Amino acid sequence: MIPRYSRAEMTDVWSSNSKFKIWLDIELYACEAMEKLGTVPKGTSKKIRSKAKINEKRIDQIEKKVKHDVIAFLTTISEYAGPPARFLHQGLTSSDILDTAFNVQLKQSSVIIEKEILNLLKSLKKIAIKHKNTPCIGRSHGIHAEPTTFGVKMASFYAEFQRNHKRFLKAIEEINICAISGAVGNYANIDPRVEQYVAKKLGMKAETISTQVIPRDRHAVYFNTLAVIASSIERLATEIRHLQRTEVLEVEEFFSKGQKRVISDASQKKSSSD
Repeated sequence: MIPRYSRAEMTDVWSSNSKFKIWLDIELYACEAMEKLGTVPKGTSKKIRSKAKINEKRIDQIEKKVKHDVIAFLTTISEYAGPPARFLHQGLTSSDILDTAFNVQLKQSSVIIEKEILNLLKSLKKIAIKHKNTPCIGRSHGIHAEPTTFGVKMASFYAEFQRNHKRFLKAIEEINICAISGAVGNYANIDPRVEQYVAKKLGMKAETISTQVIPRDRHAVYFNTLAVIASSIERLATEIRHLQRTEVLEVEEFFSKGQKRVISDASQKKSSSD
């Protein structure tokens, strides 16, 4: 994503540093659960957390040698935390960490996305009410038809994004899932109560029937929902783009003070402010 169009908070969610912090949280929550079950000495997770550091450069350095991201991460944590770190990842498989962390990141992203959907709904409702009696041309296949109002147009988008909001909330439920079930997902080397503990700590639910990975149909639902929302945004943007064309000019794009745009032709580019 071009930095100018990237939200700082969204970029932060998907940064390597954020990912590794989530990995560490998951490992430590699992360790805490094992302490409660008596399979790990009490106080281990606390000792590790007090000394552990995320060193991305060192993790990358180790990964180039061992060719395994989670092993590189755990090795780096061990270098800082010392002997207590040997209890990390006990009975777990890499996908327990990778898949659960990925869903945590999706969940964190969803908070940002939902906030913007709600902001858009608020704006669309405001404009629809303000212009409920503002007449404009109705069109069929782009051709003039019966007149309508700009408020009705905006109300249709409002209704569409209300539906999108409901779809999105359901999609969030699909990926709000944690899996800590070990190799092949049959809990052969880890107590299912560890998974329940980690899920509760993360504000998630445990996978109903686990394999080695969290089933990808969950992600398919989530990303398909994002695609539907994106198509709605495209429909709204296309409508505004059409209505602000010079020969139509029923609406105009907002320009803030000092904002500029580039107008291009065959011979030159001119910069103008509106």
